Amino acid sequence: MIRLNCFVSVKAENREKVLEAARRLTAASLKQEGCIAYDIFESATRPEVLMFCETWRDQAALDAHATSDVFIKETKCIHDLADLKLERLSFDR
Repeated sequence: MIRLNCFVSVKAENREKVLEAARRLTAASLKQEGCIAYDIFESATRPEVLMFCETWRDQAALDAHATSDVFIKETKCIHDLADLKLERLSFDR
């Protein structure tokens, strides 16, 4: 299993656009083969910080996700409006 935590720093004026793109990405990702979990978290103490948490069955599922049209479109939008930092964790079953 692979877990990705993506920390997003976004200015107030771009926050809603980033959340909209993240919601579209989450809805589509949850339907993809091998997606175990996909969620968006908002910081309770820092309104400019969001975190996307994704869990994938294996590298093949993650690779398919990363090349999907929705991933490419929505992550471009998010990258254009915010700063991202990715943390990757792998777990054996």
